[in-house]
Order: sequence, then structure tokens, then C-alpha cells
Amino acid sequence: MRSLLPPNATPMERAFAEVAAEMLAFDAPLATLANPDSIPAPFLPWLAWSLGIRSWKPYWSEQVKRLRVRHAIQIARRQGTAQSVEDVVASFGAHAVVRPWHAQNPPGQPFTFQIDLAVTEQGDQATTAMFVEDILSEVSRTKSARDHYTFNLGLAGRTTVGIVAAARVLTYVHLQFTETN
Repeated sequence: MRSLLPPNATPMERAFAEVAAEMLAFDAPLATLANPDSIPAPFLPWLAWSLGIRSWKPYWSEQVKRLRVRHAIQIARRQGTAQSVEDVVASFGAHAVVRPWHAQNPPGQPFTFQIDLAVTEQGDQATTAMFVEDILSEVSRTKSARDHYTFNLGLAGRTTVGIVAAARVLTYVHLQFTETN
């Protein structure tokens, strides 16, 4: 092994350099380290950090983490707009319809908007209250600072049905919450 250590390095420094070289050795081509779809999973948090993603939870599934990284630049470019709110929700694998105050019937209070949020399970990512809270905290961070919102939450999950029942495989629950800022 070639080393950059000086000839007078101590045995302890040489041992440390050898262990560090083994820890830092990886076989991934450099081009894959900037691609959220091909980067090895252990390097994903570093790519997220380099793209400015502020929240990163260890309990998120790998699929959700890759979605967050894939949407990071798009969200940053449009921050403060209704489109950025939709993009941030999509980065969690959920779907949102954003209605600004002037598009509501009857029109809402100025500088408010309404979100219809549909959260489905993403691979092995369970739809929990904590996961929904993560989505809403990112919405609050991404939206315009002057805007306030209300949201309707729809949860979708898969279930099995008895032999007699035909084709009902999705159940939906409708909840309505209001954020107070």
C-alpha cells in the first residue's frame, strides 16, 4: 500500500492510515455518487446533505430517502410557491392538491391555502402520525413565510378482503386538521 505519510511516521500513525484506507475504500464509480438512483445506500445521507436537505430520519424507507434526494433541487428552485409545496409532498411519495385562497369556493382568507394530502404506503414505509408530521414540517419549511394553510388528510392502505367480497382492496380515512401559526 502506498502512503502519504512521511518516512518518520510512528507505527501507530501507519496503523491508523491503513485502517482509514480500508474504511474509505469503495468500488462505486464517482459518477454514481451524484445519482440518487444508483448511489449506494450508505452514501445517500451525504448526497442529501450536499443538496441541502435539512431533515433526514433514520426510520424512513430507502425509497422515500431516494425520492427526497431526487426532488431536492426542484424544491429549492421553487421554494415559497404552491408548486414547491406539491413537490415536497411528492418527495415523500404522497400526493397533494394545493388550492390558494383565491381558487377556493367561497374564496378564503388572503395568504392562505388548502392542501388535500393523500398519503399511501411507500414500499416498507409505514404511514404513521410521525411520518405525516415529517411531511407537514417540510411543507411549513417550504411554503412562503406569510402563508398559512389547512389540510385534509387521506390515508390509503392495502388490506385483504374475504373470499365473498370482490374487488375492494383500498380503504380511505378522511381527517381534517388545521395548522395554527
